[in-house]
Amino acid sequence: MKVLIVEDNPEISTAIGVTVQIRWPDVRVVTTHLGERGVEMVESEKPDLVILDLGLPDISGYEVLKRVRLFSVVPVLVLTVRSDEDDVVKALEYGADDYMIKPFRKLELLSRVQALLRRYSTFQEQGEGTLSCGLLSLDTSTGKLIYSGKEVRLTNTERRILQHLMRNCGHVVTYSSLAEAVWGNDYPDAADSLKVYVRRLREKVETDPSDPKIILTTAGIGYSLAAPEKSG
Repeated sequence: MKVLIVEDNPEISTAIGVTVQIRWPDVRVVTTHLGERGVEMVESEKPDLVILDLGLPDISGYEVLKRVRLFSVVPVLVLTVRSDEDDVVKALEYGADDYMIKPFRKLELLSRVQALLRRYSTFQEQGEGTLSCGLLSLDTSTGKLIYSGKEVRLTNTERRILQHLMRNCGHVVTYSSLAEAVWGNDYPDAADSLKVYVRRLREKVETDPSDPKIILTTAGIGYSLAAPEKSG
């Protein structure tokens, strides 16, 4: 396993690396204090996980996320001092898979890293073939989404959400069920996090995201994918 740490404070970077290596002695930790270099290392080093600070000296962590998501689905855990809701939402919208506030607790960090790696591994290993619902087609072995004949890029979390909805095409999936499928448990405020991701998904597959026709909301309950119309 390889973990990339993009953090400009060398003491924090070392603390993260030591914490991870105590738990997983065989892990290889690579680090950089620059966002530009971090983007390059995602491509060259091909890490299994990225731990990313938002406050970097050259470009912001948001920009790193934006660029990484153009070519990689590597799990990204944002670890930052920024605790405002706007920062959390923005990071999730740019493709972060999880968000932690500094100062971090070691056991919590390890738990979140393990959960991210487990979810990503499970997603990669699923072999149920291709899921289809209307104009949407998802290859579960590669994570490739085809919408109306065109490929759509998705983050890991967006894929997990859409995959669960496609398995239940035409049926309402509760917030709780969707949260458990995506994160492993229905944690407080999970519904709010789901709204962020669903909004991003709608921007990618809806003609008018403000008037969705594909990903539908059942107020107070959850989401569903519109069932394809039956011919004849």
